[in-house]
Amino acid sequence: MVILTLNCGSSSAKYQVYDWDNKDVLAVGVVERIGLEYSTIEQNATGKPEYEARFSSPTHMEAIELILKMLVDPEYGCIKSLGEIGAVGHRVLHGGEYFKKSTLVTDEVIEKLKTIIPLGPLHMPANIMGIEVARKLMPDVPQAIIMDTAWHQTMPEEAYMYAVPYSWYKDFNVRRYGFHGTSHLYCAKRAAVLLGKENKDTNVIILHIGNGASACAVKNGVCVETSMGLTPLEGLVMGTRSGDIDPAIVPYICKNLGVTVEEMDTILNKKSGLVGLCGKSDRRDVHTAADNGDKMAQLAIDMECHRIKKYIGAYAALLGRVDAIVFTAGVGEMGEHIRRGSLRGLESLGIKMDEDKNNLSHCRNAETCISTDDSPVKIFVIPTDEELVMTEDAYALMNGTYDVHTNFHYTFEDPTYVNKARERGLVENLKKKPELKSIIVRPAVK
Repeated sequence: MVILTLNCGSSSAKYQVYDWDNKDVLAVGVVERIGLEYSTIEQNATGKPEYEARFSSPTHMEAIELILKMLVDPEYGCIKSLGEIGAVGHRVLHGGEYFKKSTLVTDEVIEKLKTIIPLGPLHMPANIMGIEVARKLMPDVPQAIIMDTAWHQTMPEEAYMYAVPYSWYKDFNVRRYGFHGTSHLYCAKRAAVLLGKENKDTNVIILHIGNGASACAVKNGVCVETSMGLTPLEGLVMGTRSGDIDPAIVPYICKNLGVTVEEMDTILNKKSGLVGLCGKSDRRDVHTAADNGDKMAQLAIDMECHRIKKYIGAYAALLGRVDAIVFTAGVGEMGEHIRRGSLRGLESLGIKMDEDKNNLSHCRNAETCISTDDSPVKIFVIPTDEELVMTEDAYALMNGTYDVHTNFHYTFEDPTYVNKARERGLVENLKKKPELKSIIVRPAVK
């Protein structure tokens, strides 16, 4: 049996096909530019040539139709027939107050998701559209939704409530929800494995740094605080999002620039963060510009690292004892300059980074440790695997064995777990950089 996972954005659809029986990735791909003059698809199936093409995709219907067609393509595909697909897992941004954990899709579930659209207007319509299209094209296949907010449901009230009129919460569901939940879940549980500890005994700070970025404090294996709030706008400095700002800035700028609230929301979500500071959102471009003397690019880097460091300090105070700092997602895994800037000066908290190890850790196929040998707090770089969390939730829901993560065991919680696709990639990485082996951390198998 195979499990298909779909992550539908406003103009894209990312997907993965996973062989449940052999515990291996069969294919990954992405359709981009949905709704524009032309769309593109890229697919990589294990042992097959890479497929790239342009096509017309006015909506997600055409995109998902092509995805399904390519999965069974004799030359580029990964399965013989769509009948091999046993379940589909959909990533959904927001669960609101309705969905505290992953769940199977029904008509009633979709109607409830539609009521949550105001809490995530930039993401939810595309998420829902992807679900509806997949159900139409595969009506007999169980479909599951995996919410970005579910992992954060263990936050105490004092962490998720805002100091605003309480009626806002009762009437409009205004509270902190948190996002990147599948990533934080995966990294929290992998960190426990690498530390040789039980989840319930593990305290870690997770830094999911990509174009979107969030921090999460994990105490005794569960989330107790996170940086994103009602929406993914709050918290760290991001590629195009402002993160934390004084709320009074909104009416002040609306008045001075003559912009509407809706226009201001677009500015804070799409024209702020790094791109607002230096005109670039890709950290590689920002880093290159800073190296070439661009002072605004350097300021952007300094501000991002400063904000991350503030959150590390605050979360260390909340946790009392920190077992590990975890960097993950594209920038967290590959941006050694961001890790360096974020951790510099934290030795008094027992966080000691090894410069040479940090410079070596530039790989998405291995879990590495970049702390000094005598650092009381471990510093891990853990490549996230949100798709695997979605896959396991979808399979368990279809099988009737699913439960909240505190009562559920994922395959990657086993010290003997191996990501076969990454192991294949790591072989190639080590050929090019054999010294990488010195910082790879492997769980102790009892």
